This record gives sequence, C-alpha cells and structure tokens, in this order.
Amino acid sequence: MDKDNVELIEATVKGLQDKISSLNMELKDKQKELEDASKPVISSATIDIINDTVNKAVEDYEFDCGMFEYEFNLGYDNKLELSDLTFTDSYELVEAIVTKVEKQFKVIKDDETNN
Repeated sequence: MDKDNVELIEATVKGLQDKISSLNMELKDKQKELEDASKPVISSATIDIINDTVNKAVEDYEFDCGMFEYEFNLGYDNKLELSDLTFTDSYELVEAIVTKVEKQFKVIKDDETNN
C-alpha cells in the first residue's frame, strides 16, 4: 500500500469513528427523551419546594435509639466499638417526609384515579 492510500483509509476510519460517536450521543439523547416521555411534568420551582421540604423534614425528624439495630465489638485496644448500625424505622421517616411535602401543595385527584 502506498502512503496516500493509507492516509485515505485512516481519514475514512476517523470520519466513521466521529460519525459513530455522534450517533451514540444522539441515541443517548433520544433514549433519555423516550424515558422522560411518560413522566409527569414538574417545574424547577416545584422541585425546589420539594427539596427544601424534604431537607426540613429530615432535619426536624426526631431519631431515637429504638429506630436502629446496632452491634458492638471489642477493639484491639479493649475499647468498645460500634461495628454495625442499621436504620430500621424508615416507614415513619418516609411518612413524615411525605406528609410535609403534601402540605406544600394542593393535591388533586388524577383522572385515572377518579374511575
């Protein structure tokens, strides 16, 4: 093969790689668009309200020791160490968050739920 032929093949390969890259980006955009097509629409202002409300609900939530399972180990230096801590009461936390979020909005029934 001569040098011109090699350069032509290299340029063709580069062009095809660029085209594949462009098509992959377009595919990802379309897949995201398709994924979002069935989602309900919400404004960024509403998202901000939800975010602030969730943060406030978690900050105000009263955690106590009964909501956790925990295990202790004796460390190498004979110190008692907490080795495992598991939050077991997520239902009440979720309820507290959902209740605070719902209070921020006028909730209407969907057409589907009216049937």
